[in-house]
Amino acid sequence: MPGYRYCDITPEIMELASKLACSSIIDPQLYVKYDVKRGLRDLSGKGVIAGLTEVSDIIAYKKDEQGVEHPCDGVLIYRGYDIRDLVAGFISENRYGFEEIVYLLLFSRLPTKNELADFSALISGYRTLPTNFVRDIILKAPSRDMMNTLARGVLTLYAYDENADDISLPNVLRQCIQLISTMPLISVYAYQAFSHYIDGQSLFIHSPDPKLSTAENILHLLRPDSKYSPLEAKILDLALVLHAEHGGGNNSTFTTHVVTSSGTDTYSTFAASLASLKGPKHGGANIKVVRMFEDMKRELDGDTSDEKIADYLIRLLNKQAFDRSGLIYGMGHAVYSLSDPRADILKSFVCQLAEEKGLMDDYKLYSKVAELAPKIIAEKRKIYKGVAANIDFYSGFVYSMLGLPTELYTPIFAIARIAGWSAHRLEELMSGGKIIRPSYKFVGDMSRKYLPIDERG
Repeated sequence: MPGYRYCDITPEIMELASKLACSSIIDPQLYVKYDVKRGLRDLSGKGVIAGLTEVSDIIAYKKDEQGVEHPCDGVLIYRGYDIRDLVAGFISENRYGFEEIVYLLLFSRLPTKNELADFSALISGYRTLPTNFVRDIILKAPSRDMMNTLARGVLTLYAYDENADDISLPNVLRQCIQLISTMPLISVYAYQAFSHYIDGQSLFIHSPDPKLSTAENILHLLRPDSKYSPLEAKILDLALVLHAEHGGGNNSTFTTHVVTSSGTDTYSTFAASLASLKGPKHGGANIKVVRMFEDMKRELDGDTSDEKIADYLIRLLNKQAFDRSGLIYGMGHAVYSLSDPRADILKSFVCQLAEEKGLMDDYKLYSKVAELAPKIIAEKRKIYKGVAANIDFYSGFVYSMLGLPTELYTPIFAIARIAGWSAHRLEELMSGGKIIRPSYKFVGDMSRKYLPIDERG
């Protein structure tokens, strides 16, 4: 419209929005009446079974001898292996684990030493983008949001693939491995473009090092001097492992299944998964944790007594502090009850990194909040299951200690989770067969009669 910018909300739109506000509002009681599980899960967090998978499992409840389910400490299973055992394995052998986990998720077994070496070399070999892609696609149209750039980059790669629409298993596997390999490049280069063209910082573009792991390459690409400590790389690698997969029902992975079932191409599928992950209720939660702690430290002003921290947490719940959402970010999980195993594993390494960075006071504050928050939530809110720190509670702290910009927090999640998405896409292609098409109950007015346009008031 003349006189308005593209992004302006015009008076005409405001008027139409006011009409919209009076429609499509569903009475919450109808969900109870028709036994509809909002969010496709019940009040205890147990999800509606929408499919079958062999990729991973999440255990939050165990049955007693009478068959009654009780909350238990969380367990995360990758292809039949407890995540704790997998992490303990590569940590004890002083190896990076992400490439091994990608192999496991894709091929349902742990690789031999030679298989892992060959697979890691394959990932390194594919860690390149088409000629002039960085210049023409990433640098020429920087975005304030890296997830949008990432999704756009993935969609654009479609144009460079001569077999983009071929959904045969060998071709999809090739596409998946290529995207697993190139996701770190697109993410970091997108940030470098943002940092230079929007934030006014110096522009530098490092080429990936084929000798380095995925975690090492991220730090190598991101830092001007490409330097990092062994502990920094190992903890980032651990974070990638812990974020690589989390069941078929999480929002972005379910999106992968839904879109794959339509028969569409790999690039469109993962662009949809990225759009899901971008949401602050999903992949963006760790940023909220970091911002909450920044606000908390300002409010505490050096007084980290239990009383002062508890008072702040209560004000959070009462919508009197931070963003006034009534949430303590990083506490609780849609599925886990007593504990999130990923948070427990990551916490054991956070202390080491905090000590290396001279940030033990921050670590102690996080630990106190993790201790106090569940008790305060239990006292102040009606809850149907246990509450504990989730992985977002610690991952944001880890990324901040690594000096990662907040703009890259969710892309780091995506770099890891595309391993799980790939496994689920291949599984859906091999085992799905039908397009996913659930049902919605119509609860609107069935008695409306059509009126000719001249008779409408």
